[in-house]
Amino acid sequence: MAGHDYDIGIIGGGAAGLTVAAGAAQLGAKTLLVEKDPALGGDCLHYGCVPSKTLIHTARVHHQTRHLSRYGLTDVDVPPVDFARVAARIREVIATIQKHDSPERFRSLGACVEFGAPEFVNEHTVRLNGKAVSARAWVVATGSSPAIPPIEGLAQTPYLTNKDIFSLERLPGSMLILGAGPIAIEMAQAFSRLGCKVGVVQRSNRILSREDEDMAALVQQALEAEGVVFHLGCEVRRVREAGGQREVVTAFTDGRETVLRAEALLVAMGREPNIHGLGLDNAGIAAGQKGIYVDAHMRTNQKHIYAAGDVTGRYLFTHAAGYEGGIVVANAIVRWPRKADYTFFPWCTYCSPELASIGHNETSARKAGIAYETWTEEFAANDRAVCEGETTGRIKLLLGARGKPIGVQILGSRAGDLLGEWAGVLAGGVGMSRLAGAVHPYPTLAEINKRVAGGALGAKLFSNFTRKTLALFFNYRGKACGATRERR
Repeated sequence: MAGHDYDIGIIGGGAAGLTVAAGAAQLGAKTLLVEKDPALGGDCLHYGCVPSKTLIHTARVHHQTRHLSRYGLTDVDVPPVDFARVAARIREVIATIQKHDSPERFRSLGACVEFGAPEFVNEHTVRLNGKAVSARAWVVATGSSPAIPPIEGLAQTPYLTNKDIFSLERLPGSMLILGAGPIAIEMAQAFSRLGCKVGVVQRSNRILSREDEDMAALVQQALEAEGVVFHLGCEVRRVREAGGQREVVTAFTDGRETVLRAEALLVAMGREPNIHGLGLDNAGIAAGQKGIYVDAHMRTNQKHIYAAGDVTGRYLFTHAAGYEGGIVVANAIVRWPRKADYTFFPWCTYCSPELASIGHNETSARKAGIAYETWTEEFAANDRAVCEGETTGRIKLLLGARGKPIGVQILGSRAGDLLGEWAGVLAGGVGMSRLAGAVHPYPTLAEINKRVAGGALGAKLFSNFTRKTLALFFNYRGKACGATRERR
C-alpha cells in the first residue's frame, strides 16, 4: 500500500507467524517476516513439541526394550543411556523439519525474511537493525518463554528449563521437577524411563489441574508404577546448590518442611508471553501480565495490529497458534471477517498413556454450569489394546442437552490420534448415530470411539419403551433364555 513499505509485517517466526507469512505472501500481499533468533520455527521446533516428542519416543523404545518379557520375548541386558547420542538424534530431527521452516522456503513464496529484534516506533513503524520499516498491518507472534518463579535462591542455583533440557551432555542420575503440568509430566516419565530418578514437586494436591481428576489420577498411577515420585500439596520455600546437588526446601500446609535433593532441577511452572522489548506502548498496544489483549478476530486495541499464538496468553499450543494465524490471514488479508472459536478445541499430553481432550470435560462443564451425563468405555475392553498390552485407560464422552456431545476425554494408547475422529465429529456437527453406525477396521483402537457412541445411543434404542413398542406391532415374545446367576 502506498505510504508503507509492506502490506503486512509479522514479528515472530513460530507457528503463528509462519502461518500468516505463508498465507499472506501466497495471496499476493507484500509480506515482511521478522525473527529475532537465528532460525525460523519458534519454540515448538527448537525447544518444545519436536524435541520433546522425539525424546518421549526414544524413552518409550528404551522402556519397552527393558521389559521385553511383557511381549513374550526374552529380556536382555540394556546398557545405560548415552544422552549425548539421544541429544544428537534430537538435533537431527529438528534439522530435518527445519527445512520446511527455512528462510529460503518463505522467500520462495514471496515473503521478505529478516532477522533482528524489532521495536515499535509508532503504530505502523518498527525499528529493525537500525532502520525504520513500516507496514499497513502488523502481527505480533512472538510466543512465550518459561516462567521463572520468584523462589528464594533460584537465581543463584543452576536449573534447567525446556530451553536446555534437550541438549544435556549426559543423563542426570536424579532430577527434581517443579510443576505438574503437561511439560512436567511428559519430561518426568521420559527421563525416568531413560534411567533418571525423578521427583515431581507440586503445590496443589493433584497433577494436570486442567484435566478431570479421575483421568489425571490414572496418569499419576501410571508414572508412579514406573518409579516417578510425586511430592504433592507442598510449596517450594527455597532452593540452593549444595555439593553438586540441588536442594529444594518444601513446606506442607501444616508448616512442616522437607528437604529434597537431586542432581538436576527442572523448572516447569508455566509460561510467560514474550512482550518485553517490543515497544508495545509506542504503538499503543494494550497488554497485561498474561499477554496481548485481542478480540475474537485476533485484533489488538489497534485494529490494524493483530496478535496470535502464545503471546496472547490464551491456548499455549502450537496448533492453536497455527489456527489463530489462519484467523489473522482471513481478517487482515482476505478481509473476510472470521472469529476464533475454541468451543471444540483439542489438546493432548503425550505421556504414556496419553491424555487427550476436546471441548468440555467434567471440570469445565461444572464450572460453566452445564448439565451433562457421561458415558465411558475402557481400553481393557478393546481387542487391539489387549493385543498390544496397552489396556490402561478409558474414553469419557460428555453429553449435554438433548444428548448432544459437548466434550470427549481419552486416556490411553495413541489418544491424541484417536481424538482426531472426534475433532471432525464435533466440529462438523455429526450426530452420534452416524459415528455409532460407521464401520471401523478390526482390530483398531479407533473402535473405542464407535463403542462409546453406541453405548450412549443404546440406552435409548434398547429401552423398555422400544421393546414394548416392537412387541405391540410385531408380536415379539421376549427373552428366549433367562439370565443365569453365577454361583459362588
